[in-house]
Amino acid sequence: MLVGSWLAPAAWPATRAPAADALGTPAQPLVVQAVFSYVDYKTDTAVFKDVAISQGDTRVSARQAQAAGLGFGSSRWTFEGNVIILMRSRGRLSSQRAIVEFRNNRVTRATVTGSPAVFEGQRGGSRPAVQGHADRIVYDSKLDTVRLSGEAWLSGEHNERLSGPLLIYSIRNQSLEAVSSGSGRRVHITVIPQAPRESASRRRSTPPTRAAGPR
Repeated sequence: MLVGSWLAPAAWPATRAPAADALGTPAQPLVVQAVFSYVDYKTDTAVFKDVAISQGDTRVSARQAQAAGLGFGSSRWTFEGNVIILMRSRGRLSSQRAIVEFRNNRVTRATVTGSPAVFEGQRGGSRPAVQGHADRIVYDSKLDTVRLSGEAWLSGEHNERLSGPLLIYSIRNQSLEAVSSGSGRRVHITVIPQAPRESASRRRSTPPTRAAGPR
């Protein structure tokens, strides 16, 4: 049993020199924090409760997790209960269940499922965040995309809402691709009209209303 935090435990393959990505940038350290953990070296598995894994600006947390494959060189983690995958400055995923795959000491893929699974994509400046719901959302770190499928919808910045069987949002490019997937279901776009804003010149030209006083 382990209580506290891990920084690439000595018995795990992650203690090797971090692998470099295609740009030659080494992977950042992975930190595992949990109130309880049980590691079975015979089966190469581990169980965690109230767990959080952090690497750079990415953080995965849940009430419990099971790891198949010790270390982060090549492993598959199943998270359950209040799962939150936070990618600071880029977005977050939340659900009741997620499967996260690690390769070469990095998160390469995350599949979240729930009723619903939720995605929130951050955008620069004062632009509103992109909001999305689906039965299943797959995050691909190499492509930097999220794929929403099954009762999927995504809201844009101009008060529009897109729904369809498959929606692919590029976090890097802030672009959206909607696919019908030959299922017979079409992609729907709903735009909610906004009330026109009163111009500043009109507000200045309109005298304030004064309450009538006693005569």
